[in-house]
Amino acid sequence: MRLNDLDERIVHALAEDARRSFADIGALIGLSAPAVKRRVDRLRAEGAITGFTVRVDPATLGWETEGFIEIYCRSNTSPESIQRGLERYPEIVSASTVTGEADAIVQVFASDMRHFERVLERIAGEPFVERTKSVLVLSPLLRRFSSGAPA
Repeated sequence: MRLNDLDERIVHALAEDARRSFADIGALIGLSAPAVKRRVDRLRAEGAITGFTVRVDPATLGWETEGFIEIYCRSNTSPESIQRGLERYPEIVSASTVTGEADAIVQVFASDMRHFERVLERIAGEPFVERTKSVLVLSPLLRRFSSGAPA
């Protein structure tokens, strides 16, 4: 499904603040509140909008350490096998297969360095993992959560 310009602007507005009212979005993009609601309902029904959520600063939940782990898999490991092996780790907030030498990369939040190390050791011990390479985040410089073209 390809979004038109108005739908993209609605999605962008909701991505910035999912609690924004339909009237506020309508005023922003030049539609009535009922027209915005109809479009949002259609976008949800068609699967373009998959849900609404809240963003929480990980530090407020005690997750003070962030890092990325590159995973190098044994031969013939499917993406589904990697996903099944990783989805039980609550510390992993994202996981993707990637191009380059690594097969996958995961983003991990942990309470401290020791916790991150334990997660790294557990991942490295998964049967499909040949080796890992990790980096720790010193300072996040830019995080974008919005979707669509800028309004």
